[in-house]
Formats: sequence, C-alpha cells, structure tokens
Amino acid sequence: MNSNYSNLFRRSVSRVAAAGVLAALGFGAAACGAGGADDGARSEKSSTTEGAVEKTGKKVLWMGDSIAAAEAPALGSALAAAGVEFKDGSSDGGGTVVDGGDQITRMISGDTWKELEGNLASFRPNVVAYQVTAYDWGSREQQRASYEKLVAKAKGAGARAVFVPTPPIKIDDFFKEHAPQMATASPVARDVVRASGGAATYLDASQLWGTDAKAKKAQRAADGIHNCQQGAAAFADWFTTELGRKEGFKPAPVDAWANGSWTGDKRYTTLKCER
Repeated sequence: MNSNYSNLFRRSVSRVAAAGVLAALGFGAAACGAGGADDGARSEKSSTTEGAVEKTGKKVLWMGDSIAAAEAPALGSALAAAGVEFKDGSSDGGGTVVDGGDQITRMISGDTWKELEGNLASFRPNVVAYQVTAYDWGSREQQRASYEKLVAKAKGAGARAVFVPTPPIKIDDFFKEHAPQMATASPVARDVVRASGGAATYLDASQLWGTDAKAKKAQRAADGIHNCQQGAAAFADWFTTELGRKEGFKPAPVDAWANGSWTGDKRYTTLKCER
C-alpha cells in the first residue's frame, strides 16, 4: 500500500478480537454494529489460496483510500478462502484516481495511476475493484473522466472494473469544504457504469452500510470514518457474495476465514477498535 502521503491525512484505527468478529457474523453472541452478517478478509498485500482450496482463476485488485485499506485484511482472507487471488492496492495516503486540479489530488492521483499500471502488468487481475475514495475531489466532469479512464484501463488489460461507493463517514472539518464533491463521486461512478456497455459493474454497498455514518449499521470506528474488524468482516462477506454472483465463484463460509490472523492487523490497534 502506498503511504507516501499518509501524513497529509488524519486517521484512527480500531481493534477487536477474532471472537468479536465471529459473534458479529452470527457465530456466537451478538456483536456491535452489524446490520447483517459481518465478514471481512485481509491477510497480506497479496493473498492467494491455501491448502485444499480450489483455485477459481479469478484475481481481484483492490483500490481505494485508507477506508478501503481498513477493509482489505478481511477482504483478502475471504477471497483467498474462496479460491480467488487478491492484491491490496489501496493507499493510506489517498488512493484517488481523480485529479481535481488541486495540488493534493494531482499528486495522489498521479501515483495511483502509476501504481495501477504496474499492478495490471504484474498481477494481471480479472477484476479491478475501486472503492470511491473520500479524496475524489473534483467536478462531475473530472470525476466522470477519471472513472471512464479506469474502466478503459481495466478493459484494456482484460479486466472488469468494479466500483463500490464510499461508505457513510463523518464529515469533519478536514472534509467539510470538499463535502459537495464527495457527494457527487459515487453517483457519477454509477452513471459511468451504466454507460459502460457492460465493461464495468457497480456494487451498491449502501445495502450494507446504509447512508448515515452515525447509525450502528454503518459500523464506523471511533473516528467515524474507518471500520473495525467486525465492519471489515461484514464488508468482506457482502462483497465476496455480490462479486461471486457477477464473476461466477462461490464465497467461502464465514467460519473458514473470519477467525484468521488478519484480525490482529496493526491498523485495528491504531484505530483503537474495542471488543
């Protein structure tokens, strides 16, 4: 994950034990904040199948900001358990593909595109999944052009672009001036998908998170922006199910991956996640 610009952005992380994750997913006592089954997987930057898991031939490149990075540990684990290779290309420093004309997004998007080129060549994914970032600042036209470029890049590499909307997050003083642009990004991404002729897919995660960052369903960490293990697991369960329907693979049972080493990822300690 690219962390060159992490000092530009403020973040917190949280941590919960694996038992709490399983409980949130329905394997035990009820846990905090789940609006359905929780499940998430991330092991390492690149997760591959292990043991007797039958490989599907599917390879998912995951892109986004630090919010996506907090989802990645569970997502990688869940996909690996389903026989899908995973590479975490998210960034703690922004991860946006949108150059909004300001210094920050120009710098970050430049790095994101360079990293994407490298990942397309080396990892050769079937799916390029981009969670719309909190830094997709720019006009609707700039957002649209960037998302269309992402679809074209993925298609040119033999992959399908998959867009996921930004989860509901707390709009603090840092994000306040960019709130209008943040509000248009996910709808623009959906419009781009509709006009893509089948080259891209939009997986509407508002079905999982809802739209209110303060609601329990949103499963935000103490900072109101990121998620803890339960939220990561819930997202991974939802995402692998939805993507599996589109890409023709069967998600692994939650108990096959939810109690993995990913739950101890240091970012959850940083987020001060609690059981």
